Amino acid sequence: MKHYVLLLIAGLALVACGKDEPAPAVTEEPAAVEEAVVEEAPPAAETTETTEATVVEESAAEPEEGEQAILLAQAETPAVTRDWQFEEGEHYMRLVPAQPTLGGADKIEVAEIFWYGCPHCYTFEPALNNWVENGKPADVRFVRIPAMWNGLLVLHAQLFYTEESLVRNGVIKDPEGFRNAVFEEYHRRGNRLASEEAIQRLFARFGVSEEDFTRTWSSFEVDQNMRKAADLNRRYSIASVPAIVVNGKYRTGAQEVGSNEKWLELVDELIVRESIR
Repeated sequence: MKHYVLLLIAGLALVACGKDEPAPAVTEEPAAVEEAVVEEAPPAAETTETTEATVVEESAAEPEEGEQAILLAQAETPAVTRDWQFEEGEHYMRLVPAQPTLGGADKIEVAEIFWYGCPHCYTFEPALNNWVENGKPADVRFVRIPAMWNGLLVLHAQLFYTEESLVRNGVIKDPEGFRNAVFEEYHRRGNRLASEEAIQRLFARFGVSEEDFTRTWSSFEVDQNMRKAADLNRRYSIASVPAIVVNGKYRTGAQEVGSNEKWLELVDELIVRESIR
């Protein structure tokens, strides 16, 4: 039994990249990103309503002929208790209090926190993309948030938000191809993308001019997105990737369930929990 536990622990350690793992040196260390403070809305003022009780005397008399007896409303039958597959504290963590999300409350938000240099994020990418395309419910919004716990990750976060902006503006025509290329550069070609110049050369391969890259890279939009990401990293207590946060309330990772397939089943279950709350 002891040998089984040791093997299990060793296996689970392989499915996440954590803060304590050394990162390659950054050729040009970017300026530290200040954490943005998301102002919490003040609690709603409590109101006390005083309602005068009205005493209604009940008659013991039987209803007269032609009158109908008053029927009391019956309580609805309780809903059938769901048989949940996953347990809080074992397979996922509840964030208390619930934290902000990137989007509005119109949809349930599923956020993947990732790093381009994490091998587990790289191997999880195909399964996640398939879920987003074919398994994600219509009332769910999927977003990605880059991890930002050291200088190289901050640089790659800037890469990610520059990429997002250029895709949205139509400058990058093949967003999926570009994202795959970033992973391939790091994990297959040994290019750690550890400087602004190395990153700019990658953008140039996808038709992005030096002018468009420089303007976007240093833009207010990219800076603000990085500040939001840094703040959410702190609020979600991100210490390893890949991680998924459902609606700012539940945080989980593949290491807690054992495989990418089971992990996505867990995400689906957490979505259902949110939809019936």
